[in-house]
Amino acid sequence: MISNIEITLKQDLRDAEGQSLVKKANTYFGIKIDDARCINIVTVESDLGQDELETIRREVFTNPVIQESSLCPLDIDFHFCIWVGFRPGVRDNAGATAVEAVRDLLKKDFLAHENIYTSKRYCLSGAELTREDAEKIAGQILSNSIIQQYKVFSKGEWDKNIGADVKPAKVILNHTPMFDTMDIDTDEILAQISHERSLSLNPRDIPVIREYFLDKKVLAERNQMGLSKPTDVELEYISQSRSDHCCHNTFNGIFRYMDTETGETTVENSLFKTYIKAPTLALKESKEWVVSVLWDNAGVGSFDDQSNYVITGETHNSPSNMEAYGGAITGIVGVYRDPMGTGLGSKLFMGSFGFCVGDINYDGPLKPPLHPRRLLDGIIEGVKDGGNKSGVPTTFGQTLFDPGYMGKALVFVTALGIMPKTVNGRPSHEKTTSPGELIIMSGGRVGKDGIHGVTASSQSFSENTPAGHVQIGDPYTQKKMHDFLLVCRDEGLITFITDNGGGGLSSSVGESAMLSNGCEVWLDKVPLKYEGLDMWEIWISESQERMTIAVKPENLDRFMALSDLHEVESTVIGTYTDSGKLHIKYNDQTCAYVDMDLLDKGFPAWEFEAVWTPPAGRGMTEPVISTPTNFNGLLEQMLGRPNICGKEWIIRQYDHEVQGGSVIKPLVGVNRNIPTDASVTRPVLTSERGLAFSQSILPWYSKIDAYQMMACTIDEAVRRLIAVGGSLDHIGGVDNFCWPDIGYDATSNPDGKFKAAQLVRACRALKDACMAYGIPLLSGKDSMYVDGHLEGAFGERIKVSALETVQFSAVSLVTDVSRCVTLEPKTAGDFLYVLGRTGDELGASEYYEMFGKTGINVPQVDFSKFKTLYKVLEKAIHTELVSSCHAVGRGGLGIHFSLVAMAGGLGLDIDLAGLPLTDDLPLSSEKALFSESAGRFIVTVEPTKKQTFEKLCKGLPCACLGMVTDSHDRLKISSGGNSVADLPVATLDSAFNKTFGDKI
Repeated sequence: MISNIEITLKQDLRDAEGQSLVKKANTYFGIKIDDARCINIVTVESDLGQDELETIRREVFTNPVIQESSLCPLDIDFHFCIWVGFRPGVRDNAGATAVEAVRDLLKKDFLAHENIYTSKRYCLSGAELTREDAEKIAGQILSNSIIQQYKVFSKGEWDKNIGADVKPAKVILNHTPMFDTMDIDTDEILAQISHERSLSLNPRDIPVIREYFLDKKVLAERNQMGLSKPTDVELEYISQSRSDHCCHNTFNGIFRYMDTETGETTVENSLFKTYIKAPTLALKESKEWVVSVLWDNAGVGSFDDQSNYVITGETHNSPSNMEAYGGAITGIVGVYRDPMGTGLGSKLFMGSFGFCVGDINYDGPLKPPLHPRRLLDGIIEGVKDGGNKSGVPTTFGQTLFDPGYMGKALVFVTALGIMPKTVNGRPSHEKTTSPGELIIMSGGRVGKDGIHGVTASSQSFSENTPAGHVQIGDPYTQKKMHDFLLVCRDEGLITFITDNGGGGLSSSVGESAMLSNGCEVWLDKVPLKYEGLDMWEIWISESQERMTIAVKPENLDRFMALSDLHEVESTVIGTYTDSGKLHIKYNDQTCAYVDMDLLDKGFPAWEFEAVWTPPAGRGMTEPVISTPTNFNGLLEQMLGRPNICGKEWIIRQYDHEVQGGSVIKPLVGVNRNIPTDASVTRPVLTSERGLAFSQSILPWYSKIDAYQMMACTIDEAVRRLIAVGGSLDHIGGVDNFCWPDIGYDATSNPDGKFKAAQLVRACRALKDACMAYGIPLLSGKDSMYVDGHLEGAFGERIKVSALETVQFSAVSLVTDVSRCVTLEPKTAGDFLYVLGRTGDELGASEYYEMFGKTGINVPQVDFSKFKTLYKVLEKAIHTELVSSCHAVGRGGLGIHFSLVAMAGGLGLDIDLAGLPLTDDLPLSSEKALFSESAGRFIVTVEPTKKQTFEKLCKGLPCACLGMVTDSHDRLKISSGGNSVADLPVATLDSAFNKTFGDKI
């Protein structure tokens, strides 16, 4: 029996969701809606009686104080009604939670064919509304056709008795599971199979694959298992494992690098081994706090004598560009599983985000899959629900805008966890699988969602990108699994654990079985969301909230008992062996049988031509812009630019206080609306130790040179840590690369050689910076192909590539959080200092961007000199000589003087005459204020500590430029006594917050 329960807010209450729709319809499309009401619909497919339905309506689904509900359609007037629900097979988190709530209340289990589904209908009132308006609102605001369906009803079409007539969104496949064998007689045939099945096999891999399956010894072994030709399960497994997403073929490739200016020619064999692995392992030898790097789901560092911390970062770009909410929530809950699956498992204690999108006010001819404003709304909400509903604080984040991200927006997510150093006397970061141990899958079930996720992520986005790789994460299920697994860990029940992320079981089981050298998997035992999935779909599905765990047979009963207690589904799906084979069965019939070392069978390295032409050789020059005469107006406009202005409306949506460990918040200052340099969190509440966390994204400098982009990005992340009280002696890094396609093709990718050279240069800078500052790379990820082919005004498709982008996250141990400092001046009368030199370095600056220019004088990083300065400032902060400290970044001193003034709510008197300059070369006022030279800080010092502070900084670029004052509430900047800018702090605050102020 199918029953619908409708729930809505009482009519005298403001419907926030409805009012949000009214605003979006007007802002996006100029459609005027007088009023909108949202009605939640719960569709119950069950043999519940009428009394039971009334009970759950009243006790589970209705808050009697603010809501009204009915088992019949609610009689709410409208001109048009829009119903929106999930498509069959899409994860319905609210529906799944409802099943548990009803079961708990009625003490009644749902049968296999019974379920609960959720949907919504929106009642729109407006005399001028047309069906075209309603269809546009339904299709472009309220739903995404990839995961949702909708119906539009006019007032005349509406039947008050049946309402929206909602039916269960059930998947009915009517399909008998099977596997196919594939003819691979020629390379061309296998290439065609790859194209038809979206395998994304590299053409150079195809001969190796054929050679393996045609080998006589391999054929003889396969014949004993009833196989000869490769099966679809096997080819899908190879496709996942050899994808650039999983195998990092680009970073392990061969680059033939040439510098057209110097004539340098170099062959780079594996950027990963040369510029990431080698320096990190070298630093690990000298850094006792580095526990585990480069092999597990996340890196591990020492927190104190009892605990280790865990850190990793990810991107979830391709899915988020198709379904923003689903892609983002899947990204955040997915990266949360990495610390859960590191070592024997860690407890999550914080996360962060980085969003790079196109202009949200774009009104040009290009048609991305999702308009940037809608995409940004979706990814913000996805990360919000993934973090807040997981009980994990989001303590740091950044949002950037650039036209290049129209092609493919970027969604960075980072996660940190904490775990005991030992579990039952065993180092918690060590794990392995052994023959005879059971393979257990815990958490969610497997469906068609998430299929071909990693192969889709290894391609540029186009109209042919399959939609099946979009998933909807379920933080509620994952939170239960998280807590359950920590109990199992502490009882010593787990010998190995990893997450089911990219590639699903094919990756988690395939990689973990390499440790034991074999496995036997029983796909018919894998719990499914619905029947009818073929074997290959079960094997590679990326359905969310799943972990793969190795458990010894003698521990199985206790493991399962705890699983039942925590209401987490766990199933034995196979066993680890030492057979040397990946052996997959379904109903005892073999559907895959390949060597565990198949991926070491001589697959060729990818090869790239990399040609570097310096900026001058590309015709780039410094722009010719005279000194402005209105610095007040200039500063106001700069503060309102999207990449500078306040984004409190985003940060405020994230819970940063949950778990109670927050020390320095994401927003600081007297009004709590200025972004912090770095967050500080106490993962162990009984300890005064903390972890400072920062991240930096500076893609604009790639327009000139990706080497300097990388150097400046790392330096800014380090600078931010130092500014709050971090230490150079203990900084761990996470590098997340997002790069456009570097494979040269004269027609489809004519600048591929240059972008390949940019990647080489960025990697060189990564090594140089990490070795100079002593930063081991605890974790990292590369996400290539950040390109899109967008439809234009005349049906053409235009390639749009994102800037070469790196998010560098950094973590530093703080031994005493009480000594941390924030950026706001605390007391009138304190002296204001600038540390670090300012030079003519406005290349790709925000100032030049405002005029549509780029320039060539990109900021340079002098690692040795900067390190000396940072160590002195670190000492000054730790000895409490500094009242406030702020790292100068995008926009230069003019912007950051403003931020300091706004944060303190006090006046600043500043004279640029004493500003430390590069090579003592004079600068015009606009260059002094808006140069983005690296390595600089704004510091305030109490008068009683002035002499000691200056003595400590003797011989370094450090100058007292003014004072904090309460005699006025203005930012006054002069140069040699001549006024340059003079603005009330309130005016600065207004300029800083007006751009996105209406979104709060």
